[in-house]
Amino acid sequence: MASSSNVRSSAYADRRSMVPKDLTTARPRVASGRLDRGPQTPRQVPPGSGNVPRRNPSASMKPSGGGDADRRTERVTVTTRENVTIRTRSPVKEDVEEYVGERRERDRDRGGDRDRAGGRIGPSVIRKEKEVPQATWKPQAHIISHTTAPLASRISVPPLASQAPAALQPQPLVQLSVDVQEAAILEDLLFAFMGYEGQYIRFVDSYNPTIEKNRLTGAGFRILPGLDPSLRDLTNSMLKMATHYGAVEAFVEVQSREEFGAVNHALCAAVRKLLKDYLTLIVQLEHQLLTNPSFTLHVLHLHTLPTSKMMSQLYSLAHEILRRNSLLEDDLEDSVDDFCDDNILDALREGGDLGLGSIPGKKICKGGSVLGLLTRRLASMSGDPAARTLLSTLLREASRPYMMMLNEWLHHGGIKDPHGEFLVREQKSIRRERLEEDYTDEYWEKRYTIRETDVPPQLEGLKDKVLLAGKYLNVVRECGGVDVSKEVSDVPRTFEDVRYDLLAVEAIVVKLIGYTRFLENVNDAYAHANSSLLNLLLTTYALPARLRSLKHYFFLDRSDFFSYFLELGASELKKPAKAVNVGKLQSLLDLVLRQPGSVAAQDPFKEDVKVQMNESGLTKWLMRVVNVAGIEQDGSGGNGLDNYQTPAVSTATAEEDKNVTGFTALQLDYIVPFPLSLVISRKTVLRYQLLFRYLLSLRHLETLLVGSWLDHSKVISWKHKSSNRKLEMWKRRAWILRARMLVFVQQLLYFCTAEVIEPNWQGLMARLNESGTAGSDEKEGPRQVARTVDELMQDHVDFLDTCLKECMLTNAKLLKIHAKIMTTCTMFATYTAHLSRAILTADPDLATNPPAASTGSATLASSTSYDPARLGKLADNLQKYEDNFSRHLKILLDALGYYAATETVVLLGLCARLSTANEGLPGGGLGGIGNVG
Repeated sequence: MASSSNVRSSAYADRRSMVPKDLTTARPRVASGRLDRGPQTPRQVPPGSGNVPRRNPSASMKPSGGGDADRRTERVTVTTRENVTIRTRSPVKEDVEEYVGERRERDRDRGGDRDRAGGRIGPSVIRKEKEVPQATWKPQAHIISHTTAPLASRISVPPLASQAPAALQPQPLVQLSVDVQEAAILEDLLFAFMGYEGQYIRFVDSYNPTIEKNRLTGAGFRILPGLDPSLRDLTNSMLKMATHYGAVEAFVEVQSREEFGAVNHALCAAVRKLLKDYLTLIVQLEHQLLTNPSFTLHVLHLHTLPTSKMMSQLYSLAHEILRRNSLLEDDLEDSVDDFCDDNILDALREGGDLGLGSIPGKKICKGGSVLGLLTRRLASMSGDPAARTLLSTLLREASRPYMMMLNEWLHHGGIKDPHGEFLVREQKSIRRERLEEDYTDEYWEKRYTIRETDVPPQLEGLKDKVLLAGKYLNVVRECGGVDVSKEVSDVPRTFEDVRYDLLAVEAIVVKLIGYTRFLENVNDAYAHANSSLLNLLLTTYALPARLRSLKHYFFLDRSDFFSYFLELGASELKKPAKAVNVGKLQSLLDLVLRQPGSVAAQDPFKEDVKVQMNESGLTKWLMRVVNVAGIEQDGSGGNGLDNYQTPAVSTATAEEDKNVTGFTALQLDYIVPFPLSLVISRKTVLRYQLLFRYLLSLRHLETLLVGSWLDHSKVISWKHKSSNRKLEMWKRRAWILRARMLVFVQQLLYFCTAEVIEPNWQGLMARLNESGTAGSDEKEGPRQVARTVDELMQDHVDFLDTCLKECMLTNAKLLKIHAKIMTTCTMFATYTAHLSRAILTADPDLATNPPAASTGSATLASSTSYDPARLGKLADNLQKYEDNFSRHLKILLDALGYYAATETVVLLGLCARLSTANEGLPGGGLGGIGNVG
């Protein structure tokens, strides 16, 4: 063994002596602190080796018979030799090489003495005489530009070895023995493992270290020709680890930039720790190379096998992340195709910036995508213990910032996500102030949404709870109900607690305990946020009282005040909608609501009721809702629906809008403070307005028909019993038609209020009381949520939608039939005054002998004469009203029967009630007149 170690040391020294001395300056090595040791004290020669002490190695180059000048030359030569030979090796390596060098110089001195004794000049002198001064190669390092990665290297890459002068190139490998080749390759491999070129191991020609893409792909290495085949194959297999190390190091520098997010930063920090252990291994291998004579290439290969597998895993993971980030060549074209100007405008409109990760369509892997990638790789590598341990460590460290964001969202209702990587996206452009104009629940439904493509697998089944828990707590926090400064303890800090793919039994037990703890964290946060918001809505902001107030005003419940308001504002409401003075109507409403005897006088929310005029007709508005043409897409209210006119509706109703009066355009508005505006949103207020306008139209038509009845009872032209029997028969037909119309309107109004709105209202209040009970119950341990705020909001919307549907306001066919019947009734009610004047000319008694009590009738009779043909015209007109009403009522009854059997059973009750308006008159006309007294 001693002889083999001497051969290794001698071969290593021979190889070092054959390398030109200036080549050492091309390697970027750190100084060891022993740059210039100065003149050295000669070492004492042991007895038996000669009487002359050991000389400096350069002394052999002096000719025999040298004097003082020769001694000065010797001193200068020694100084020059030590200044040029600057090495960045460890002290142990320097001592070994110094010892080997001294032995070779001693042997050379002995040969020089023999040459001088024989009268010959030594080879050292001849070589020195032939040396010609050459231009020195002085590569320089410089500082590169700053990046957002705080720990990225800012020193330029060293120059390539292929660019060095020919004089600095090493001796070809083919001229070296196998032992010397192995020693040279061992040293070069250590440099290659750190990402540098060696003397015989160089970068491939296609590799350019100044190009980022080449560094991310990894440096390819090549071995200079002449290496022994037995050494070449083993060296090539180990060079893969060098390629992986260079690529992983570049990956850490790139992914540590600001735009890649906190999860990538944490992942890079974990990888950086592994790279530090890797460099520690390289230092240990170098120590073995310098101190262990039996350290061979095969021993190096055995020592690097586990680390090589680790670097291979890191390289594969880094390559996948870079590919998803479009930083490798194969995905660049796809990312360019997704880059759209419209996406940029959308991002700016939402209040975002134009960083790399915020441009829509720009592929980037961060946040939940990185955690999902690690989780899937961990599941696929669960059979490899080393890979499982490595990926588990990376997942644990990378998930720390993500869990901090998750806990902040679950327990404080806030999002601290500067890089846009959390599973919940916040659109800051949608503010709470827009709730008064939000007809689509945009604040609640779109301010906080889930990034479906960035949800980690650990949260896939809990994403809805996570979203709702944060949304609820965010509302409570905006109302001052959350202590943001309170620290949350005893919560999971990493995703290691939610792994469920481990195979070992003990690991599964630990995992199940951790996963249960993780579920409890989400469920408890969800239950606490839900109960806090329910208590805030039901108790602090009195949601039930608000809903009862809405019922009084919009559903005309105990509406004595509203009847009084209609009487006071009748003169204003008869005007066209555009000419109505809304301010005057608002003053009248405030006056009515403050009447001491009014039901609304005790309402604490009466100040929130406002008067509005909608210039669109009710039928036109409802048809747009049915055709899904605007309300769900428009946020500007009723007037904004004009932007969504369909061709069939716009041409047919253009004239109708001009004839809209204040009675048909009147609607109420209700101001709701936050957070009640989440439940009573503009979306629900719009439904209240639709129902209110429909009920008001029925109430107004009932008032018109009752007014017709008064005219029929008081006006002398109707009261007088004419001698013309045909005229009396015509009057009875008109009375029957008015009565049928009044029965139709009253039955329809009763059905809508007593059989539709009231039962559904009672059901809503029952569910609301259940929510209040569930929100007030506080139990220890994991809480089960019985009722949630979202369920309450959905119950409210369902209540209104059910009322709209059962009131026939969501069916286009029923709406058209109903609109025609209502139009017929309204025209007949307004036609009564004209009929009163027409009867005077058709009645021979009133035309010849006008009554003295009726001044207006007498004046009219004196100006017109008896017209026998007038009665025929009146009969034809009345027949048209009868036919129109009877035909459309029959169509309505048939349609109600069909939809009651297929959609809504409750319509059967309406069908039975409305049939009384057509009883005994299947075809209309004179049927059933004999039954009228």
